[in-house]
Amino acid sequence: MLSWLNDIKWDADGLVPAIAQDAESGEVLMVAWMNKEALTLTIQKNQAVYWSRSRQKIWFKGEESGHVQQLKELRIDCDADVILLQVKQIGGIACHTGRKRCFYRVFDNAQWVTDEPVLKDPSEIYN
Repeated sequence: MLSWLNDIKWDADGLVPAIAQDAESGEVLMVAWMNKEALTLTIQKNQAVYWSRSRQKIWFKGEESGHVQQLKELRIDCDADVILLQVKQIGGIACHTGRKRCFYRVFDNAQWVTDEPVLKDPSEIYN
């Protein structure tokens, strides 16, 4: 095993949270999870690869939608328990709802309010 992988504090399931941030704007696009294989593939392919907890498998971001995240820079936080990926978001859509980012709801007046439009109908993106 590569020593740099051992520097990361993996949780009990062998996962670490991964934040995808737009390399140009600095906007947080999404949060996902990585295991050692996903992180290794991310570096090898120079694109974001995650671990899908719901599907229990490796998930190449954009494998169905075409909305790939090209890796620009990779960082870990001070505690080595969070990964930060600075990416170029191909197609401008990171969220499976067809929005630019997954953080499209804002807390306002004791409720969650959607403040970003759907850029493309998910039924046109996914089979």
